[in-house]
Amino acid sequence: MDYQAFYADVANWIMTVNQQAATLGMQSEAFWAWVTESAGQIGNKYGNTDLVVKQLLMLIDWLEEVYKNMQ
Repeated sequence: MDYQAFYADVANWIMTVNQQAATLGMQSEAFWAWVTESAGQIGNKYGNTDLVVKQLLMLIDWLEEVYKNMQ
């Protein structure tokens, strides 16, 4: 696996998450649909290896924490 490419994609995804949160709002179904779809695309791109899946799940957990702390 190309770890540099994977982590570059993760960094780009995080930046896009911030843009989507500002545009759609973290409270919207559209935001969470985008999160799951885009994370799934990255997972598929890198073969859904254990590292990839765990990294993506950690990021989604982090987003859920951010959302909960906003309330």
